[in-house]
Amino acid sequence: MSPPTIGITLSYDHRRAELHALRQDYVRAVEKAGGLPVALAPVSEALVEPLLDALDGLILSGGSDVDPALFGAQPHPRLGRVVRERDDFELALTRKALARDLPILAICRGQQVLNVAMGGTLIQDIASEWKGSAAHDYDSRRQRWLLAHEVRILPGTRLREILGKDAVAVNSFHHQAVKDLGAGLVVSGLASEDRIIEGVEKPSARFVLGVQWHPESFWNQSDSFQTLFEAVVRASA
Repeated sequence: MSPPTIGITLSYDHRRAELHALRQDYVRAVEKAGGLPVALAPVSEALVEPLLDALDGLILSGGSDVDPALFGAQPHPRLGRVVRERDDFELALTRKALARDLPILAICRGQQVLNVAMGGTLIQDIASEWKGSAAHDYDSRRQRWLLAHEVRILPGTRLREILGKDAVAVNSFHHQAVKDLGAGLVVSGLASEDRIIEGVEKPSARFVLGVQWHPESFWNQSDSFQTLFEAVVRASA
């Protein structure tokens, strides 16, 4: 039996605008979980349906900030780099994948894209917009698997079922986060210190789950989040 094909969205190389980029950790985590990883570069909306025809599951990867115009907000002074081509592609990809009930694992920026695709909004800069916020935007040059803070996993959620724990320590490389939830989403994880939303899911879907940290960075560590990748691959089989 062929392994399920899992599409992984590409980012852009911030040093060279003409290049796409993808951390190999995403590929290794999917491969280790038994899936066939395929990188997805942005294409026109007309090609999104044929692209989805070739996929069994989808991973929305991390990267740049989401354009606030896409959720009806004005740009915050601390808004980071925005790549509208990627935003438009991933929103179309996500909405059409949701319509097909395709399994989705959304990671960091991916969780934010998922929320916006379902009508939600974002905190554009946690440090200046969230009273009493803890540190979330750690230096991305440090070891990606170093732990930053704790996330409380809410009972009765798929995330709790997959991780088998009521709290986990995670890495953290973001300054944006989910604000108002998109329609059909529920919160599955909260940062223990400041209650920033760290996990969301769609209970009515076959498998739609987002996390704000980077589980792929742990694929070769003794303590990992590999069960998340195993879950999306299993749902896609």
